[in-house]
Parts: sequence; structure tokens; C-alpha cells
Amino acid sequence: TGTEGRPALAATLPFPGSYAARRLARAAAAEARSEHPIARAIAAACSDAPGGTHFAIEVGRGISASFDGQRILVGSAAYLAGQGVDTAPLEALADQATAGQTPVFVGVQGAPAGLLLVADRLRPGSADAITTLHRMGLQTMILSGDHPATTAALGRELGVEAAIGGLMPAQKLAALAGYDHTAFVGDGINDAPALAAADTGIAIGTGTDIAMETADVVLMNGDPRGVATAIMLARATLRHIKQNLAWAFAYNVALIPVAAGVLQPLGGLTLSPELAAGAMGLSSLFVLANSLRLRGVTA
Repeated sequence: TGTEGRPALAATLPFPGSYAARRLARAAAAEARSEHPIARAIAAACSDAPGGTHFAIEVGRGISASFDGQRILVGSAAYLAGQGVDTAPLEALADQATAGQTPVFVGVQGAPAGLLLVADRLRPGSADAITTLHRMGLQTMILSGDHPATTAALGRELGVEAAIGGLMPAQKLAALAGYDHTAFVGDGINDAPALAAADTGIAIGTGTDIAMETADVVLMNGDPRGVATAIMLARATLRHIKQNLAWAFAYNVALIPVAAGVLQPLGGLTLSPELAAGAMGLSSLFVLANSLRLRGVTA
């Protein structure tokens, strides 16, 4: 969510002796069946790769497919390890990735084959949004399914208080459960459960349909600074509601007895029905004018 959401394949790192060029191209072909943004970026970079069969997707973890009788695995280190692949050599290879690059692990026939490095640019306004949220007294953290090293690099760049990567959707829910009042900002399919579970789910308008359907608030553009604006608007709305209620209560407590003639025996002010109706209208005008001030709320 902190990045533009338009990742691109930046590099391939073959594992020595793995015939990586051909096998990594097949890995890209396997990713063509996935809707994940990283998978689409890999598939777009190798659109001429041959087709495969027996595709199997584990949402948020990886994908497998068969090419000429060889089983290709593409996904996270945990996914490959769960399929019996020794990921230690690939983890060492991942150290060559620069900050901000996401390593996608590739295995062939149960053996490590290489890495696909995917990079995405920081979404304009993300750092400003985090700064504003901190100024508002809010804690910020990143919960991501991305590689932990990539998530940590993004967290340092944005200045958040914590950045946790490698999370499945259920793990994001568990992380949210540790806080009393939460707002979750997301734009992907894997963010939908957390968006639904948070006290307030905020979806980026340029994200997936399921994220927008699940969220309580949808930012109509991709500017993350809208998160701070939405929170400030919510706070201001509650403040104005309390002001309007206080005004209406005090106004009515003061003038209803006058309109009923309480002061008439004392020779005081009396209100005719016409004046009473006009006074009620003035009260409504105050409430309306006070509410219109919300149009000027910005982060």
C-alpha cells in the first residue's frame, strides 16, 4: 500500500547449475495464472514463455505448475520450504537484492533454481502521510505479506514505528488483535480480511475491487495523504456534532420557557408564535453554518 502498486521485474538471480534462464522463464509463465501484482509483473516481463499445466495456487504463498514434466514452484521461501525445497541457498542469494527489491523464490523438481527480484516505487505522498499521522498522535506500522527484508527497508524509508513482513492474511488479523483501536489501510486481495476486522478499514481507490467492497472508507484516488485527511475529517465531524448538540440544548433550554410565557408575569420578554418560529430557524442556521466548516478540513 505504501508503494505505487505497479511492480516490475528488476533482475533474475539464477542458482548455479540450475539452467536458470529457461527455468526462470517457465516460472514467469506459471505466475501468469496468478492475480497478485508481483505475479503479474513477472509474467509481463516474460510474456513469450511457454505454457504449462497442472497449475495450483496457494493464496498469499505461491503457485506451482508443470512444464515438460518438471514441477515448477514460485513463491515465498515458506511456500517452497513447505514443498520440500531447501531454501537456505536461495536465502543466501537473496542477500544480493538491493533495498526495496522483493525476492520471489523459484524451485524446480524439489531443488532451488533461483530468484526473481521485483521492485516497486514508493507511492508519492506516503512519507508525508506517515509524518502527518505521527503529528496527530497516532502509531503506525506496516503489516505486509512481502519479504521481511523488503518490508523493513520500506519501513525505514517511511519512518513507521514497526514493519513486519512475510505475513499471511490470518497473521495480519492476529497482529491487529493486539491493539484496542485500529485503522487498517490496504489495497490488495490479501488485505480484505484485515480491512474487515479493523475498527476502520480504509481502501485505496486504485486497489482491488474486493478491498474496496470490504473497507469502511474508500479513498477515491491513490494519494495516501487522504488517510490523514479522512481521520481528521472524522474527528472534526464528531467535534462538530457535539458542538451542535450543545448549542441546540442550551438554546432550547433558554428560549422554550420564554416562548411558553414564563417571564410574562414578571413583565419580561414574551415571544409570539412568529418570533418563536424565527428563533428556531436561527438555531438551525447556526447548526448548518457550523457543519459547513467541515468543508475546510484538510490534513
